[in-house]
Amino acid sequence: MYKIILLIDFAEEYSKSLLKGITRYSREHGPWVFCRMPLYYRETIGIDGILKWAQEWEADGIIGQLYNDRNIGKFVEAGIPVIAQDFNERFTEIPNITGAHREAGAMAADYFLKKGFKNFAFYGFRDIVWSRERGEGFEQRIRGMSYPVHFFEHLTDRSSELWYYKPSALSQWLQSLPKPVAIMACDDRQGQHITEACRHSGIRIPEEVAVLGVDNDELICELSDPPLSSIVQNAEKGGYDAARLLDHMIRHGVHDFYDIIVNPLQVITRQSTDIYATHDDYIASTLKFIHQNVDRNLQVDEVVRQVPLSRRALEKRFQDITGYPIYKYIFNLRMEKFTRKLLETDQTVFEIALDMGLSDSKNIARQFRQAKGCTPIEYRSRMKK
Repeated sequence: MYKIILLIDFAEEYSKSLLKGITRYSREHGPWVFCRMPLYYRETIGIDGILKWAQEWEADGIIGQLYNDRNIGKFVEAGIPVIAQDFNERFTEIPNITGAHREAGAMAADYFLKKGFKNFAFYGFRDIVWSRERGEGFEQRIRGMSYPVHFFEHLTDRSSELWYYKPSALSQWLQSLPKPVAIMACDDRQGQHITEACRHSGIRIPEEVAVLGVDNDELICELSDPPLSSIVQNAEKGGYDAARLLDHMIRHGVHDFYDIIVNPLQVITRQSTDIYATHDDYIASTLKFIHQNVDRNLQVDEVVRQVPLSRRALEKRFQDITGYPIYKYIFNLRMEKFTRKLLETDQTVFEIALDMGLSDSKNIARQFRQAKGCTPIEYRSRMKK
């Protein structure tokens, strides 16, 4: 039976998802015993104090937020397997639970490009790896389409300052941006900074500023006004993989390791981006109707009836602006909603189909396979293990 120290921020949704994966692995391959060490221990007793505690408790391993402490090598010297939930930069002496951050940035860029935006911005931190790389991935994809990206990047020295920002400076930057503008925030907390600053400055969301965060922390996303769209990351799988690596290091030694990569899964659309950047009122009205009614068995004929255009005229304008036929846009949005329910709930395919107003679960399972290349059950299993 392994004794594992967890030095993690248990209030964060991302960390909670990591813990779900860790505990799932321990149930399958344990049992493991956990010591949930408060984060302030890192600040008050430092690496030496944590190491002393680990040795007295006879810990077999540690997973934690160690914030690039230069003394991390002491754990390696002591032979205690440690996996870092990376922060400022990745460690080289020990493995990191890190992310495919550039891929997340590219996903955000593709999401906004498909919505027809031509003005783009990024809000984050230049001296933190997960923010910097998300900004790089976002900019690379946007510049590949010949559009510039405006940046507002903080410098921060301490983790405790991540919550802090200067509303006046942020508001001035937001007001200076060309509109409508699509903004990727490096995470959900910074995304909420954007929505707060816009509210204070009278900038309309999403009509003038559309903002997208990362991590899909539902408490923060729903606290935002309006609710914040966000990129879901496969953190539970990351936790499971981290526990498997820790098990391997305990058995085979602290020098046999690799980084754990948490991949972005999909964008969860909420009101902060629920718009298409078009000046065509008919298309804007059509898109709004589709998004409001996609949770039922929506048909193209119903969409056509919402605007005073012939089906042929509407479909041509819709295709020209969005790049998709109406039926394909509905299909893609439906698959996004279906995938979200598949990953976030334990509902069966039949139950999810009923929730979405679809009576034929076999048909949506067939459509899902066409879109993803595997069955819904296979996809759920693959994303969780």
